[in-house]
Amino acid sequence: MTVTGPVSPEALGFTLPHEHVLVDFVGADQVSPDRYDKEDVVRVDLPYLKQVKDLGCRTIFECTPACLGRDVKLLQRLSALSGLTLVTNTGYYGAAKDIGIPSHAFEESPDQLAERWTQEWTEGIDGTDIQPGFIKTGVDGAPLSAIDAKLVRAAARTHLRTGLTIASHTGGGKAAMEQLEILEEEGVAGSAWVWVHAQTEKNTEVQAQAAAQGAWLEFDGIGPESVGQHVSFVCDMKRRGFLAKVLVSQDAGWYRVGEPGGGTFRAYDTLFTKFLPALKQAGLTDAEIRQITVTNPAKAFAVDMKALRR
Repeated sequence: MTVTGPVSPEALGFTLPHEHVLVDFVGADQVSPDRYDKEDVVRVDLPYLKQVKDLGCRTIFECTPACLGRDVKLLQRLSALSGLTLVTNTGYYGAAKDIGIPSHAFEESPDQLAERWTQEWTEGIDGTDIQPGFIKTGVDGAPLSAIDAKLVRAAARTHLRTGLTIASHTGGGKAAMEQLEILEEEGVAGSAWVWVHAQTEKNTEVQAQAAAQGAWLEFDGIGPESVGQHVSFVCDMKRRGFLAKVLVSQDAGWYRVGEPGGGTFRAYDTLFTKFLPALKQAGLTDAEIRQITVTNPAKAFAVDMKALRR
């Protein structure tokens, strides 16, 4: 499900599953579209979006959640102007010491939160007809706090109502495994869950354990200084037989609300100009590169119920 409507998974093409257009860390109960000039955001963002399209990208999953600056009408406009397919999300972000959690979420039950997020799927986001294409959550490190665990349960229940994949900003391997345990309790298969920032866990045995439970491993911090490390992670997953569970992205972009001109914007080009050539040099074939950039994202984010068989 994209900001311009449903498409077949095969139509996504080369996909970056974790990037940003705009973020606002002022706090969940203060964030507002009135805090930024949309024309300035378009001025800053659009050249970078056109650049990455020219490099071969076709789809970007924009991972800014509600209460951190999600603006679905802006994304729809940028999609039309750039020619890229853009995908937005539902859910709340519990990392960064709960800065993205609105006050009502601390009082509501997992079912009440799931109902809110499901309503965005069935009725549209913020009074529009734009639907989310995935669930974005976030947790701090292990052990999970009460609110973080609640968000995971709410995401699981939303998945069972909508078929939307859960992408969770995760603080390390222990937090990842705790989330997989909660999903299992809720009857949700590991294949419904993306370990966002899997590169933060340096123990590849833990990464492999999550992949063995069906989770998607998203190595999404690719930048000029981290290319080698990310190549190593991908090659290790290939060696272990888990290349079919790997996603790669950059976590780039970031027009930062509150900073002059949106602050320092990170282009979306490093994956194309440095990372892909490094993968080839490390021995990955064109078919294997296509798998992690085209085939895997299409499978990971297809709207599909992934319940455990009891």
